[in-house]
Amino acid sequence: MATGVLHRITGSLGRAKSTAQSAGQLVVLTRGFATSSSRNREDSWFKSLFVRKVDPRKDAHSNLLTKNEESNLYKIQFHNVKPECLDAYNKLCEDVLPSIHADKYYPCELVGTWNTWYGEQDQAVHLWRYRGGYPALTEVMNKLKQNQEFTAYRKERGKMLMSRRNQLLLEFSFWNEPVPREGPNIYELRSYQLRPGTMIEWGNYWARAIGYRQHNREAVGGFFSQIGDLYMVHHLWAYKDLQSREDTRNGAWQQEGWDEVVYYTVPLIQHMDSRIMIPTKASPLQ
Repeated sequence: MATGVLHRITGSLGRAKSTAQSAGQLVVLTRGFATSSSRNREDSWFKSLFVRKVDPRKDAHSNLLTKNEESNLYKIQFHNVKPECLDAYNKLCEDVLPSIHADKYYPCELVGTWNTWYGEQDQAVHLWRYRGGYPALTEVMNKLKQNQEFTAYRKERGKMLMSRRNQLLLEFSFWNEPVPREGPNIYELRSYQLRPGTMIEWGNYWARAIGYRQHNREAVGGFFSQIGDLYMVHHLWAYKDLQSREDTRNGAWQQEGWDEVVYYTVPLIQHMDSRIMIPTKASPLQ
């Protein structure tokens, strides 16, 4: 009888142990599942901080933002001149550049040429327009290779420069096309390096904002880069003097809506700078 009782107790203990082990495994599995699910949710939330949802577009921003009825291409040149050579450099440009501008054999126009007054010192800035886009640019380049006067100009110019760079630009559809104007004026070139992927957003805001900056005819031209530094925007403004610039810019803040444009466009900018420029004698923009 004692043996039978002992067998029953041992069996009960075995079943209890088995049940406890099963329950323990269930708890471990449940906890493991819960931990895994929680980790997956955390990973998903963490990744969502760095993944930007991009709306698909059916066209390049260059086609969405430009004047489709025109095919103007612009080239902007920045020449850093040896300080002791700036006057000779300006004289050389005055002798050569206007003749290219006036010659119908070349499908290009000199929009403006300046020296930087405030900003990078001893710098010359030239802005060219090519009516006909890239084919016109290629045609001008090929023809200038055969121009002995221009070849001599480039050789002499090279002795005066420390560095140079350029960009190919398109103009925003909502900006004025730069046209010659009488002076005297000073010009401000404001350049914005935008965050990649924000050009359309910038254009949408400035299509409205440009209306706030037309009252004193200060808006000259607005461009964005195609080759060179990408996602670069240039706004060109004209003022009678520095005080006129200050008054005009302060006046924009008195117009309802300007503050909103600034609020929403500032986060799109990675870097920006401003040049105050004086037109040279050869510049159609005076």
